[in-house]
Amino acid sequence: MLAAVLALGLLGSGCAAADPGPALTVRDGAGDLLTRVPLPAPEFAVSYRNSVYGTLAEERYTAREGGRFRLVELAADQLAVLEEYYAVPGPVRTAPSGDRRRWVAEPRDHPEFGELSIAATALGERTLHVPGRAPIPLPPLVTDGVTVVLDVEES
Repeated sequence: MLAAVLALGLLGSGCAAADPGPALTVRDGAGDLLTRVPLPAPEFAVSYRNSVYGTLAEERYTAREGGRFRLVELAADQLAVLEEYYAVPGPVRTAPSGDRRRWVAEPRDHPEFGELSIAATALGERTLHVPGRAPIPLPPLVTDGVTVVLDVEES
């Protein structure tokens, strides 16, 4: 099943490589392109298994001009991930119907990134979520090391 999801994600991103507009790219530590996913809307997310609580959490981003992206929302299956692990400054809300996670909150300071290095381990289960695309698990993409770099690039 995982291989089928991965194949769909890679097929979708590979076929759309010539699509104009912003795309989310994933590169290995050496800078080699692992996958490129066109962004039909500026939103995307990275989900992972939280190492402290062992439940799924998600960081949600919005692409901005100049290849930057901003953390706009945090989501989790367990309330404590947002209140204790992230220590969100405001209230935690029940996620809207149809959301992948149970709880949502705004992050502290809404940090902005030009690129983001993350560990793509099987234990962490890092997965990309782009609207209109099948989820893309990151660990199967990595062949050397565990670090991947997310970036928003214009074509």
